[in-house]
Amino acid sequence: MSKQIKKSVIVLAIGAATAMTGLAFAQPPVPLSAPVATMAQAGGPAANGAGERAQWLNLGQIHDRLIAAGYTDVREIERERDGYEAKARNPQGAWVKLYIERVNGNIVREKVRDDD
Repeated sequence: MSKQIKKSVIVLAIGAATAMTGLAFAQPPVPLSAPVATMAQAGGPAANGAGERAQWLNLGQIHDRLIAAGYTDVREIERERDGYEAKARNPQGAWVKLYIERVNGNIVREKVRDDD
């Protein structure tokens, strides 16, 4: 094989590899909602995954729901693995730690705080 043919084959191989790489990146993104929803329905590890996080209420919505429920001085709303936690004063004026459901904002548990 002549040097010119070898160079041509190498250039074509590199060009083909580059083109294939470009095609791989040009593919439209696969929607995450379908596979995540399927795994979540099956009770798989994606049950608490990113697809479900899109359904979570945001911090402002959690704050508004706590105020509407009669809590005051709401502070330190934090996203946790299974929902939200917040510190606030309950309608009776006691400092409490609240555990809040992530999708509909229901208060799951209220724990009176002695340290404040």
